[in-house]
Amino acid sequence: MLLTLAWGALFFPGLFALCTWALRRSRPGWSRTDCVMISTRLVSSVHAVLATGSGIVIIRSCDDVITGS
Repeated sequence: MLLTLAWGALFFPGLFALCTWALRRSRPGWSRTDCVMISTRLVSSVHAVLATGSGIVIIRSCDDVITGS
């Protein structure tokens, strides 16, 4: 469990930094604020997709989601 937490603590900030860097290099006309805003939305979208996927896995693996473990 701690390993998963450590990977998440590295993955999401790293993805944000990579996106911000790539946008600054590929779109030099954009302001830093624009690049940060787009990067934040992208990381949020990735987080939402992963959370939805894990929820679907949990729901499909339990017969009774409320009382199942």
